[in-house]
Amino acid sequence: MVKVSNYTVVIEQDEDGVYIAKVPDISGCYTQGKTVEEAIERIREAVQVCLEADKSDLYEPLKFIGIQQIEVPII
Repeated sequence: MVKVSNYTVVIEQDEDGVYIAKVPDISGCYTQGKTVEEAIERIREAVQVCLEADKSDLYEPLKFIGIQQIEVPII
């Protein structure tokens, strides 16, 4: 039986239009793609690689609550 875990993925777009996908639960687990779909496909692969590389440190996904954008004045 294969164990399945769900991870939250944050997707942002850089100034060049490239989509950056990150998994906050796994330090250093990120990738990019030209489309959102490509970024999602690649982040699945990246998660598998990250988990395989460090089997001794199991990453249990945190409970996703939400994402907020805040405005901060720069003095």
